[in-house]
Amino acid sequence: MNEHDNSLSRLPPPLLRWYRENARDLPWRKTRDPYRIWVSEIMLQQTRVAAVLGYYARFLAAFPSAEALASAPEERLMKLWEGLGYYSRARNLQKAAKLVTERGGFPDTYEGLLALPGVGEYTAAAIASAAFARREAAVDGNVLRVVTRLTDCHDDIALPQTKKSIRARIQEIFPEAEADARIFNQALMELGATVCVPNGPPKCLLCPVRGLCLGRERGTAESLPVKAAKKSRRVEEKTVFLLFREGKLALRKRPASGLLAGLWEFPNAEGALDEPAAAAAVRAWSLEPESWKNRLAAKHIFTHVEWRMTCYTLEVRGQGPGEFVWADTLADYAVPSAFARCRAEAERELRE
Repeated sequence: MNEHDNSLSRLPPPLLRWYRENARDLPWRKTRDPYRIWVSEIMLQQTRVAAVLGYYARFLAAFPSAEALASAPEERLMKLWEGLGYYSRARNLQKAAKLVTERGGFPDTYEGLLALPGVGEYTAAAIASAAFARREAAVDGNVLRVVTRLTDCHDDIALPQTKKSIRARIQEIFPEAEADARIFNQALMELGATVCVPNGPPKCLLCPVRGLCLGRERGTAESLPVKAAKKSRRVEEKTVFLLFREGKLALRKRPASGLLAGLWEFPNAEGALDEPAAAAAVRAWSLEPESWKNRLAAKHIFTHVEWRMTCYTLEVRGQGPGEFVWADTLADYAVPSAFARCRAEAERELRE
């Protein structure tokens, strides 16, 4: 244990020096505004930096402050979030923005931030340090990987106690100076994201702290961190319908809770239906199939479930259920990226 702690205690100076010279130029690193930092942290949950950049700029242009976000129409918020996935993040952002607006500003402590909807331990620590220079260790997958390799730690990182003990050890070495405290979490994450990378060998020759790394010295770095296997995903078959009537397309709103809650979708049914069964499903909506135009297959992977979709494009006539909205454009409707392939087909049909 002492050997482990020794390698960590000498970490901050060379790591911070490296970060100041090599950090990627990202917009949320140029601000101390807790609102802007918070928006970036929520967007970056489960999502790659490259995917977030464009969304971040558009989001802040539309909602430049917590007050603007708090009063935004939900439909507009969802449209701006379209394609980023994990849509409950956007709803929690707005809930938290309302609380922040009511209290006249952001809480400036880890505990206060943790009380906001959608903010967990990692996000609270990341905002507390970057916006308010609080000495709070933010532990994500990058940090777990860096620290287990540095200390040659073989504990299972899927276990809460491993994360807790690693957080405590980083907390002990957290730098005191305000300028250092603001960037220390980011420096550890940057090392994990760009040098001490997952899914392949770490780039040890580029690492500013390779001389401190027990994993490198003992040849174990590439096999770390240790993580128990995940449960396999559930597969769900779905049949999706692009129903056109007089140049307009049927959409309906998903339920207010559960997966992709409150977003717009193309009408669909459970199971991989063949054409006769698909026709029966269309008739059950009080619509009559007139002509079948196309059929395609698509799939989308969520964290715990995989959708395998058969998508039919067809012309219909009839009234249809009251829950259907007939749209001549998708520009005003937030349709999740789970339906991306069907959506591209729908937009092509609408143009034609």
